[in-house]
Amino acid sequence: MELWLRGDSSVSDSGIESAMRVVAPGVELPKRPRSAGGPAAAAPRVVAVRTSVGPDAWTVVVAAVRDQPGAAAGDRNAAAPPVRYYAVSGSGGRNGTPVTIGGAPAEVAAPDAAPVPGTQFSHRVPAGGMLERSLGEFVRAYLGGGPGEALERYLTPGLRISAPKAAPYVRIEVAEVVTDTEAATTATVPADGTKGRVRIRVTGEDKDGIRWPLVYRAEVTARAGRWEVSTLESGITDLPAGVSSSSPTSVAGGAR
Repeated sequence: MELWLRGDSSVSDSGIESAMRVVAPGVELPKRPRSAGGPAAAAPRVVAVRTSVGPDAWTVVVAAVRDQPGAAAGDRNAAAPPVRYYAVSGSGGRNGTPVTIGGAPAEVAAPDAAPVPGTQFSHRVPAGGMLERSLGEFVRAYLGGGPGEALERYLTPGLRISAPKAAPYVRIEVAEVVTDTEAATTATVPADGTKGRVRIRVTGEDKDGIRWPLVYRAEVTARAGRWEVSTLESGITDLPAGVSSSSPTSVAGGAR
């Protein structure tokens, strides 16, 4: 979205256009007059504020703010910059499929504020238990930048998840695991096929000593006396797919 807001169809062979074409090859870019070249170079601040996910498509509404030229940082008397909202629709992102943008964004009205949903994760997973240990090892493999084989051992057969390529963390700690099912809190692994959803709070420390709080949500499935990750969702709310959310949603993996 930020690339589209900075784009200019009157400038050929620009780096912005090349980057846009990777995920949105057919999307038309804005066309700016020559006099608008200066402000276009300033990157707007873009934040996702609402997401709707369906079985075959998704829509994300983003808020875009461009600071007013000449406004000093921290100036309380400066006029608030205008906020514009855009809806972006596309497909892909599940089952390892590439993300595709369906067309140019649509400018929309500010979305209504949504009530904060109640959490469905009401059971604390004991520290040191089978599930907590397995998820801790999975998260360290996912964020640790190791080979793909190290990650696959924690996944349900047939599931493919792409780990972050830039792995800046030198230490990864699991702060808390909570679940929506009591079966996932027991000391023994239940019968094969037993499923549960979990929320994993993680702290990742980078090489500069900065500690980053991260939250992952996943579905786990019992198989052969162990818990395996069968779906990984990042940045998703406690709402089922297909329901509008006031938080950004990104599906990181799914069963093939």
